[in-house]
Amino acid sequence: MSDPQCDEVDLVNRACAGDQSACALIVQRYTGVLYNQAYRMLGDAFEAEDAVQEIFLRAFRNLKSYDPSRRLATWLLAIGSNYCIDRLRRRRFHWITLDDVAFWLPSTQLGPERSALQQSSREIIQRALQRLPEMYRSVTVLRYWHDLSYEEIGTILGLTEATVKTRLHRARKMLQEALAMEEEL
Repeated sequence: MSDPQCDEVDLVNRACAGDQSACALIVQRYTGVLYNQAYRMLGDAFEAEDAVQEIFLRAFRNLKSYDPSRRLATWLLAIGSNYCIDRLRRRRFHWITLDDVAFWLPSTQLGPERSALQQSSREIIQRALQRLPEMYRSVTVLRYWHDLSYEEIGTILGLTEATVKTRLHRARKMLQEALAMEEEL
């Protein structure tokens, strides 16, 4: 296997040349980031796993079109965002139930009480996030789960920075309203 510190451009060039270890290293490095994005956008663990596979397939098919001036993660997240938005559009208004979503992450350090509280918080946040229209959900996930700049989000989604800021502002308001409704329940 190749050195995990190798340059992204070199890694992409090796993958384009058919180096399977370079492809494997790309998958290894970015699976977690892409899964997180897909899960946050789609709200379903199994659908997110399928999405990650499809995102990598699309990325490897179009690897020669990768722009070396951009970060590889940004390019992959753009593919992921577009794919997830397409999936959401196809299932229009198909809301998931709590039974369909796996919100737990096993931890050996948390006690049962703290784990239950964190679980409850995750469920509340995920429900609120799922209430956002897809155009607001995508900017929110990219900003707060992937910590991308406004410029990077704009590049990924094909928006201006001003539009990204506006959508984030509206998304925060919608999330605040959704979380207030959750507290009332």
